[in-house]
Amino acid sequence: MRTALVGMTVLVLGVLTAVRAPDLPIIGDGTAYAAEFSEAAGLATGNDVRIAGVKIGRVAEVSLDGASVRVSFRVSGAWLGDRTSAAIRIKTLLGQKYLALDPAGSGSLDPDTPIPRDRTAVPYDVLPAFRQLATTIDAIDTDQLSRSFHAISETFAHTPAAVRGTLTGLSRLSDSLSARDAKLAHLLAQARTVSTTLADRDAQLTRLLTDGNQLLDEVGKRESAIQALLAGARQLGVEVSGLVADNDRELGPVLTQLDRLTAMLERNRAALGEGILKMAPLVRFAANLTGNGRWIDGYLCGLILPAIGPLNENGCFTP
Repeated sequence: MRTALVGMTVLVLGVLTAVRAPDLPIIGDGTAYAAEFSEAAGLATGNDVRIAGVKIGRVAEVSLDGASVRVSFRVSGAWLGDRTSAAIRIKTLLGQKYLALDPAGSGSLDPDTPIPRDRTAVPYDVLPAFRQLATTIDAIDTDQLSRSFHAISETFAHTPAAVRGTLTGLSRLSDSLSARDAKLAHLLAQARTVSTTLADRDAQLTRLLTDGNQLLDEVGKRESAIQALLAGARQLGVEVSGLVADNDRELGPVLTQLDRLTAMLERNRAALGEGILKMAPLVRFAANLTGNGRWIDGYLCGLILPAIGPLNENGCFTP
């Protein structure tokens, strides 16, 4: 019973330690702080927390706190003063954000007191501006705008030449906008579609750029390896050349004798071929004699003469 209780206690403590690991003082993610913003501006849980471009933590939570957005984050290995300011900034061209901190003050920042909104700032996002621009232009009545410009031009027809020129230019501008209304609407719709697609594919494009960086790093490593291989091959050529130069006195006579031997074999190639050809029957007869086991098959011809008896009446014959 005692062993079971101790084991269950250790197991529960291990589970609690694993679940609350980020909050632990030594192995955790660091000290927890908070900041209030007027809007989230695309900041998400897990984004970087940086000081002067150096990552010192991560965003733990982004939640709504009344009329403000409360951003909880953890910082490890960095000092934050009591006048520290925070800003949400753009990390990549695809819209990924990070939390930038500017430590300031004489005392230390209280983890229980969030950074107020007067010391926080949010970026101006281009994608929502394009979406709003497309929506606003879609709502404009271009025909009514053209008629308004024409009416203004006719009203000021008898004004001085400078004013008439200005109004004439406005009238031409309105005609150009009206004539190209469909094209402008299509262009802005496509821009809105592209911006929406980029925003939806932010994580995938970021991963693609990261993989591209890894590929370039690997190509750079392979380039170094190829350069080392070529340098080694060049050094090997130098060593072989030195070896040949050092052993030229010994290798020269050997190569000369080898050349004479090959020349002699070439001159006697016909005689060697004829000898090998005539040697074939002897090899065949020897194989027949010794190919039936651990003995030799054969016979003696002429041991008994044909005139002596009926055992050898016909004499010897070729087997």
